[in-house]
Amino acid sequence: MRQVREIVRLSLEAGLSTRVVGERVGVGPTTVRDTLKRFARAGLAWPVPEATSDAELEQLLYGVPGVKPGRRKVVEPDWSAVARELKRKHVTLQVLWDEYIADHPDGYRYSRFCDLFRNWEGRLPLVMRQHHGGGEKLFVDYAGDTVPVVDRKTCEVRDAHIFVAVMGASSLSFALATWTEQLGDWIAGHNAAYSFFGGATQLLVPDNAKVAVIKACLYDPMVNRSYSDMAQHYGTAILPARPRRPRDKAKVEACVGIVERWLLGRLRNRTFYSLAELNGAIAEWLAKLNDGRVLRQYGRTRRQLFEEIDAPNLKPLPGEPWVHAEWRRCRVGLDYHVEIERHYYSVPYRFARREVEARICARTVEIFLGGERIAAHMRGSGNGRHTTISAHMPSSHRRYGEWTPAKIRSEASRIGPTLRQLVDRIIEDRPHPEQGYRSCLGIIRLEKRFGAERLEAAALRALEIQARNYPSIKSILEKGLDRVPTPASPEREPILHTNIRGSNYYH
Repeated sequence: MRQVREIVRLSLEAGLSTRVVGERVGVGPTTVRDTLKRFARAGLAWPVPEATSDAELEQLLYGVPGVKPGRRKVVEPDWSAVARELKRKHVTLQVLWDEYIADHPDGYRYSRFCDLFRNWEGRLPLVMRQHHGGGEKLFVDYAGDTVPVVDRKTCEVRDAHIFVAVMGASSLSFALATWTEQLGDWIAGHNAAYSFFGGATQLLVPDNAKVAVIKACLYDPMVNRSYSDMAQHYGTAILPARPRRPRDKAKVEACVGIVERWLLGRLRNRTFYSLAELNGAIAEWLAKLNDGRVLRQYGRTRRQLFEEIDAPNLKPLPGEPWVHAEWRRCRVGLDYHVEIERHYYSVPYRFARREVEARICARTVEIFLGGERIAAHMRGSGNGRHTTISAHMPSSHRRYGEWTPAKIRSEASRIGPTLRQLVDRIIEDRPHPEQGYRSCLGIIRLEKRFGAERLEAAALRALEIQARNYPSIKSILEKGLDRVPTPASPEREPILHTNIRGSNYYH
């Protein structure tokens, strides 16, 4: 409130100078002189009647605030249509003014045209003050609220999270319910959004959540590698919002609020028993939001704006949607295998002890070193087993690995029937047959050192003395016991006595 009454009183009643009045009231001398001129121009006299309030006195001197005298006699353009056209590529205010002045030669000059548009634009909501070209940006985020989903069998309640995507120019909105906000569901939301829009934008604008940005930075944020690969697949680029700057993605923040009020508010009394049922309800209400509601400032629905502005500028989608893959750093073990989710995958043996990167898909596992793929496998279950490619093994290991049970028995039969009998006994006596393979393999290899005839004789000796392992056979051959006949034990009559326990006692 201007201090009109005090200025006039000190000047006309007290007779103080302009400078002194300004110092006492706290305004400049120019303001004091301007107030006195307006007081005289209004035909007022001091003292002012007490019934006149300060607001009425100010109105008499300065008029009604916010009202300009006269009225515009020039035809104004449709400012909402101007705003829509500005979202198109290569369209500027100069181009639109040229078209306007061609239809209305007596219209506003360019500077006044720009001033009137800026004034109209300033009355729009804050989120609409950002300028996004057609097909330029897609804003993505998760809504803060969740939707409960009930399991029919167990009656367990699980919260579903709402993924939200919105076009920067047209505000065409998309939403999808997912079980989590982790990377797999985050990528699935993007795939579904691109399919919904029918094309890819030039830029993706997420926030700095860990699922998208590993390390937030104002100048050079570190984007998740899997997320970056997905963006490359669709031919787009990722431009994360600045840390702690929600206005950078004000479009999606506003869309999240609309989705929560328009969708969740209307679905609050419904019970959903599956994620598919929830997504069906979301799609139904999204159609009403995008196709049925007219944006007052543009005079168009979101779908109409999308078809006019965004759709012509979207990039075509690739033939196949992006297959989600996770990257993980791991180290190759001494057995040239990499452990991934309790399963072991082989790499070429020369890369043992090296640190590699694993690209994990739903069906495949790929191993990379220095950006070069060195191994690829079908994904196995987490059962602690090994998936080994023979080409990855060194030659010595490969030869050992070729010794199967059938081949071991075949080689033993080639040397002689006694050795084959010994091999069968060794395999049968072990708790697990594979525990006897290595012992049999060692015995068969003794043929190179001692010959097949001596090995056959040693096998006979071993069977007689119940020796069924590699060290015993090797000792028989080294000490020449295979050439010494086994002494025959004298036959004796069994001793029968009441104090002697027979074999049946121990069973």
